Amino acid sequence: MNDPQREHRDARIRHLFNTLDTRAQNKICSIDDLRQGLRELGHPLEAADTLLQEVFDHIDSGQDGVITFQEFKDFVLETEDKLRRLFQQIDVLNQGRLKKFEIQRALHKAGVHHTDARMNHFFEAMDLNNDGYITFEEWRDFLLFLPERLPDVKNIFLYYNSIHQVSSEGDILISDENLHHLGFFLAGGIAGAVSRTTTAPFDRLKVALIASTETSLFEAAKQGRLASGLAQTPIARALADIYSQGGIRSFFVGNGLNVIKIFPESAIKFGSYEAAKRFIAGTAGTDELSTGSRFAAGGIAGAISQASVYPIDTLKFRVQCETGSSENGSMIRSTAVKMWNNGGMRSFYRGLPLGIIGIVPYSSIDLGTFEMLKRGYIARKAKLLKIKESDVDVPNYLVLTFGASSGAFGASLVYPLNLLRTRLQAQGTKAHPQTYTGPTDVVRKTIQKEGYRGLWKGLLPNLLKVIPSVSISYLVYEKSKQYMGL
Repeated sequence: MNDPQREHRDARIRHLFNTLDTRAQNKICSIDDLRQGLRELGHPLEAADTLLQEVFDHIDSGQDGVITFQEFKDFVLETEDKLRRLFQQIDVLNQGRLKKFEIQRALHKAGVHHTDARMNHFFEAMDLNNDGYITFEEWRDFLLFLPERLPDVKNIFLYYNSIHQVSSEGDILISDENLHHLGFFLAGGIAGAVSRTTTAPFDRLKVALIASTETSLFEAAKQGRLASGLAQTPIARALADIYSQGGIRSFFVGNGLNVIKIFPESAIKFGSYEAAKRFIAGTAGTDELSTGSRFAAGGIAGAISQASVYPIDTLKFRVQCETGSSENGSMIRSTAVKMWNNGGMRSFYRGLPLGIIGIVPYSSIDLGTFEMLKRGYIARKAKLLKIKESDVDVPNYLVLTFGASSGAFGASLVYPLNLLRTRLQAQGTKAHPQTYTGPTDVVRKTIQKEGYRGLWKGLLPNLLKVIPSVSISYLVYEKSKQYMGL
């Protein structure tokens, strides 16, 4: 009895074999023949020699250097069966077709990290009719020549990346994902260095204001010295004092240390953020994190990165609080030696508890607020345009606005903790000779001498640097990516 389904399948396999058999010999005699056949199909594997050899050897079960029709048919039936089982595992909605989020979910569970752009390319390569779904036929036809005997979603993604990263000579470009991640990391580091250097005067002014314990204008009015207080504001006095130490160069003291810590700080912060998100998601048994979970992940990441680079931060503040016009090696070295002699390693970690207490809410508010603003915009835009959220593009100017807003909001809320931490780090220097016995003592002495308003000293220059810092970082980051071809 005839089986129409089997006959149709056999006819399809025969047609595919005949297309690959460009010499009409009823066999494929070499890799060159297979390559020519794949070229007829328009398959990207035809340019990847290493993978092509692996596929040829896989199909040639007799290992005689020739692929017969029966060998090809056995290969197709075996591979299609494996691909169907994998397709059904990924198809959690049981619709007989795959959505992008289902593939992302499978990759996430397999521990495969990817950029959104790479995921989009991967999906679009299989979604031939651009209907937003991948049918089994599209899945099968694209992945039939997967050179793995036991395909899984991780190998499929790596296979796609391999065949789509081929040089003009037909050689596969090695570790393309690692190279791209390294490139993005370098681009971010360059952007951070340029941004911090450009806004260094604001940072220098902020530290000078924090270190100063002079009576504020408010306190001067209470003491009947309003006229003298108005004669020169704290900011004007701080600017004049910094300039008197060595001109414009004085505004950049400490910037070298600030730039040096960019790469380890960024790597640890965002690496920890992603790890924390995965941990929380795994614990909660969900792929979609709540806003609270994202805030928590941001706080964990901030605490880890803060503790890791804290000694560099302390050294930077103390260098800035020593009189001088330059940040040369001798100043850094002498400051570090003095710190070591005065208290050993503990001197480099003064104020760390306050730093951790401050950075946890700041990172949570900063990263969490940014994602909340972005997700809120995407949800509203998708609803307004009646499209999928994945199809919404966030304009660059809004990305800048969200970043500046979240950063400024977070910095304002936790600023008193940062001021107290900085004073603990800078205590005993020429700019801040006052010393403290601990966190409680610095709180008491600050409020006693300067009032509660003293807890926000230096907030203005700190906020003023947010917008240019975010803008410069973004622009340099994009230009760096263009230069590196990312």
